Amino acid sequence: MEWILGIVGGALGGVGAGAGVKKNTLGTLLNGVIGAVGGAGGSALMQTLINGMTGVDFSAIAGNLVGGGVAGGILSTIVGLIASAMKKKK
Repeated sequence: MEWILGIVGGALGGVGAGAGVKKNTLGTLLNGVIGAVGGAGGSALMQTLINGMTGVDFSAIAGNLVGGGVAGGILSTIVGLIASAMKKKK
């Protein structure tokens, strides 16, 4: 379940980052997909940091959503910057 929360948080973070940095956006769908990939990684990192907690822990759920959202936003922004730089070289 934590991965799903991370993926959702990452997708939202990617879309949010694309909306915030319109100059380097790749479009809503692609930002969401890239954000979801980053969210899965961020969620895995948060699971490692919060390892050992059992049961339904709302702090772990929030941690996965926030970690996924931040990681998704960061990855989406980085990919957007790289794509923008590659377009300028042509």
